Amino acid sequence: MRYRKQVIDFEHFKGYSPGMTAQATILVVDDDPDVLMAARLLLQKHYSRVLTAEDPAHIKSMMAAGQIDVFLLDMNFAIGRNTGAEGLQWLQYILGEDPDAVVVLMTAFGDLNTAIQAMREGAADFVLKPWQNDKLIATLRVASQLRQTRARLTALSQPSPQSDMVAGSAAMQEMLKIVARVAPTDATVLIRGESGTGKELIAQALHRQSKRFDKMLVAVDLGAVAENLFESELFGHRQGAFTDARQDRAGRFQAASGGTLFLDEIGNLPLALQAKLMRVLEAREVTPLGSDQPVAVDVRLIAATNQPLEKLVATGQFREDLLYRINTIEVVLPPLRDRLDDLPALVERFAAASARKYRLPEKTFSRDALAALKAHHWPGNIRELSHTVERAVLLSDDDYLTAVDFVFTKSATEAQGRSLNLEQNERYLLETALQNADGNISHAASALGITRAALYRRIEKFGL
Repeated sequence: MRYRKQVIDFEHFKGYSPGMTAQATILVVDDDPDVLMAARLLLQKHYSRVLTAEDPAHIKSMMAAGQIDVFLLDMNFAIGRNTGAEGLQWLQYILGEDPDAVVVLMTAFGDLNTAIQAMREGAADFVLKPWQNDKLIATLRVASQLRQTRARLTALSQPSPQSDMVAGSAAMQEMLKIVARVAPTDATVLIRGESGTGKELIAQALHRQSKRFDKMLVAVDLGAVAENLFESELFGHRQGAFTDARQDRAGRFQAASGGTLFLDEIGNLPLALQAKLMRVLEAREVTPLGSDQPVAVDVRLIAATNQPLEKLVATGQFREDLLYRINTIEVVLPPLRDRLDDLPALVERFAAASARKYRLPEKTFSRDALAALKAHHWPGNIRELSHTVERAVLLSDDDYLTAVDFVFTKSATEAQGRSLNLEQNERYLLETALQNADGNISHAASALGITRAALYRRIEKFGL
């Protein structure tokens, strides 16, 4: 029953799929060889490449040798020091060399102030030694997804006075006019759009053009957080607040104070926490779990969803007052099928990024290739396009790509048309939903119209 236990332990990962080995390179840096061996044995089951280094000075040469997706970096290397200063210095170096790098810091001497400082200086997360295996894997799984997101942001970058997005189509230009108008204010913004349309990109643009641009933008994917961890994740906790609360931990509101907090997939927030979120937004203070002392916070809130919140209000799953509170300004992202004028530029950027990633020659595209790409419905939107182009670049032996080089996800109607076998079609729909959702269980379950528990049962049934 080990498989079932893994499903339960890992269900709060973004991008988790049972049996998945992430195509990512992890570098673990610690001066204790026993720690490095333990990390290597644990992580090599989950990542395609695990590197280790006892001396942080090796970070420079290892970064020069190739891309590292996630750094797991000790904060203390010199004997007798426990300030975390060394880890923070190497954090600054790594991000200076590679702004897209994702760094998770670890220490046996962590406290609340060090955690907050590390996150403010760009750390993705903070873990304590000795770690718990499932929690470390969960943290790194989210970190590797963050690396992919940052890489996509870089691939989409195009210098523009309004935004760093590919946005030449009329639909995107109209949307960016709204972004430019509201960004300099502290107005709460709700970003709506289908899965894969780039809602986090818009949150980035709003923050970058705001008065808070020099402060932190902290993003939380509420669809990737286990329900029992929501309150601690958002509001923090004090040592002893619950069984595994071994130290004080800052919540995302505290980490984002002075800057912007982006709550993605806000429709996943449980009702009880929706009421607490309302109080935080009104009082501008949070009370960590296990504490009766509120902490003042100053954040600009941006929320996003691919769910029809009005329907959730009607069925009692979302508070109407919270919807009004977060919907001061609404930004609606068009699906890719409604902005096909942008597709050629997006394809070129994804292809160039993939060629750099795999150290391949740059690819060009035939007219029939672009025609085939434009003819596809793109249910997974920009995310699906990026994966489709990456696969074509990687698998093609030619520098000139044609329509035959692209493999498209079939629609449910097409899948059913090829066979009436119920189990075959059920398996196909599960695989398609997981692929379109980039492995995110909550998103896939929502697309299929079933609960996460029901989706896990079907995943286990088919051994996906």
